[in-house]
Amino acid sequence: MKPNKSLKIVVTGVTKGLGRALCEGLIERGHTLIGCGRSVNEIETLNHLYPKHQFDVVDLSSNQQVQRWGKKVIEKWGTPDFLINNAAVINQPLPLWEISDQEFSQLTDININGVVRTIRVFLPSMIEENKGVIINFSSGWGRSTSPEVVPYCTSKWAIEGLSQGLAQEVPNGIAIIALNPGIINTEMLRTCWGDNALTFESPSQWCRKAIPFILNLTAKNNGQSLTVQ
Repeated sequence: MKPNKSLKIVVTGVTKGLGRALCEGLIERGHTLIGCGRSVNEIETLNHLYPKHQFDVVDLSSNQQVQRWGKKVIEKWGTPDFLINNAAVINQPLPLWEISDQEFSQLTDININGVVRTIRVFLPSMIEENKGVIINFSSGWGRSTSPEVVPYCTSKWAIEGLSQGLAQEVPNGIAIIALNPGIINTEMLRTCWGDNALTFESPSQWCRKAIPFILNLTAKNNGQSLTVQ
């Protein structure tokens, strides 16, 4: 299915889950996909399957790696139409006081700081061209809470605040949106819910409604906190 216009779309965390499904679904619809992830093997596989697109190994907890990757992307592809900050990790379900400082810091360094790093590298070119939509994946746990996932909830509540605050800073023509993808049967959900996660739709099923929803977002949606419907 070819779109009316082929868009340049950057997605983080493309090696599995929602990121992988988005990557495959967007390419199938004729868009140019630039993605990153931490798994060397999976990134190599994606580059082999989709040689007309670009996938790189990037650790979002490293500002140096993100800066180097972002500059390379802009030099080769120009300013992206969409930046989708999907990459995130979740803690092992435990009470907060049983979660180590290292695990908490690693989670927030990817889920919060990693999002900020990608925004810093791509947003200036969007502002210069007065176009671009940045979608920061939030969660139902970014608007509510549950026990034993306090670090994850903390990070997603931060994404909501980050998105709404940044939306007030960007000029007209740019959109910053916090998007709750909904409840999907991913490895991350199975970490918390076990077999109960199997009752929800798969990432590929989710993409059938999520991709049209996402691509319909424009500067008019700046500052909104949305949920895939």
